[in-house]
Amino acid sequence: MFKKILIANRGEIAVRIIRACKELNIPTVAVHSDVDSDAMHVRLAEESICIGSHKPQNSYLNIAAIMSAADITDADAIHPGYGFLSENYHFADIVTKHNIKFIGPSAEIIKKMGNKIEAKKTAKKFGLPVIEGSEENINSLIEAKKVCKNIGFPVLIKAAAGGGGKGMKIVKNENDLEESLATAKLEAKKYFGIEDVYIEKYFEKPRHIEVQILSDKNKTIHLGERDCTVQRRHQKLIEESPSPVLNEKVRNDLLNKTVNMVSQIGYEGAGTVEFIYDNEKFYFLEMNTRIQVEHPVSEVIVGIDIVKEQIKIAAKGYTALKQSDINFRGHVIECRINAEDPSKNFQPSPGTIKVCHQPSGFRTRIDGAIFQGCKITPYYDSLICKLICQGRDRDEAIQRLQRSLNEFVIEGITTTIDLHKKILNHKKFINLDYDVNWFSKENFY
Repeated sequence: MFKKILIANRGEIAVRIIRACKELNIPTVAVHSDVDSDAMHVRLAEESICIGSHKPQNSYLNIAAIMSAADITDADAIHPGYGFLSENYHFADIVTKHNIKFIGPSAEIIKKMGNKIEAKKTAKKFGLPVIEGSEENINSLIEAKKVCKNIGFPVLIKAAAGGGGKGMKIVKNENDLEESLATAKLEAKKYFGIEDVYIEKYFEKPRHIEVQILSDKNKTIHLGERDCTVQRRHQKLIEESPSPVLNEKVRNDLLNKTVNMVSQIGYEGAGTVEFIYDNEKFYFLEMNTRIQVEHPVSEVIVGIDIVKEQIKIAAKGYTALKQSDINFRGHVIECRINAEDPSKNFQPSPGTIKVCHQPSGFRTRIDGAIFQGCKITPYYDSLICKLICQGRDRDEAIQRLQRSLNEFVIEGITTTIDLHKKILNHKKFINLDYDVNWFSKENFY
């Protein structure tokens, strides 16, 4: 095992990784910005180093500062968490060249699967169905018109290196194509450093389903699928497993084809393959080469610590788990709780938490980094914690979430707790009558 792991992240995911390391008896190093000096991940780690100011580019995106911290503390492994540098292949390459283990796939795999055009080609090569559209970067309006003529409107323009809805434009007719293409390219350049975009057929009412995998040099196993259809502006709000809309035939086909593709590309570690699901057919969307926000959903339903397995694979080159070891239990749902005001168009709500009472009880889990007196800054993602509940079936999981949300008390900032109560009580959510665009069409506030 490693002698010391540096966590190149903050917030709830840094806390989550530190907890796994403690159970493996591995000391940890927390890096932090100046405004995070009193954060929970700093308090829990054995060592901590300030790596810069509150601006992410000066701290959590500062590769030189992070590598210096690893050198000073003699860390022999770095866990990137999610977000920030987790899918930055330059960072993974630099870490490896400094003889420090990057806890994740190789830089080559991150680069290959991080570019959505290349990832789509790879998925198609190894038997996954892909969405109809361009197979190369769109360089001109002429090329865009040709693709749109072949697949028909509406279409979706997407940044090749993108995510989170950035560099993404829905185009419903040819009159809007030129402006949308230009805007998508500008956004892609701004957020991801390259202006490459591609075009796909746009689905009006799809669901979003993803498969959690663990892979080592010898085998790939899946931990089932998650349904992440409840979204706002391409950001997930609620995730659950198993997907309540898949029949066993489609589920087995989805899982088997995903495992086959991942096993063919030389992937090592934890990862997620995402799909669009429409009219009982699934289509490859992208691969996330990292741990995901919603990984606790899969952990709870199979009873396996994914972060520990990540670390074991990075340290030993393999996981002892086999597919036959994976057993699914009941139904699990997660709510992401953010420091935002839904009544004010989800405006961030920074401040000091004056009162904090978190729910507990049978099959109830909280992943977070909050406590009474902690400060929520305006400089980073507004996610403050996740509530995960398990039931014997979906109805019981919903009931347990509702009970837990009613117990949750956070004062001093505005959160999305009440919003989740409304979603869980909504007839369309209960009856599975929704798609990825549902939330934006409902008047929750």
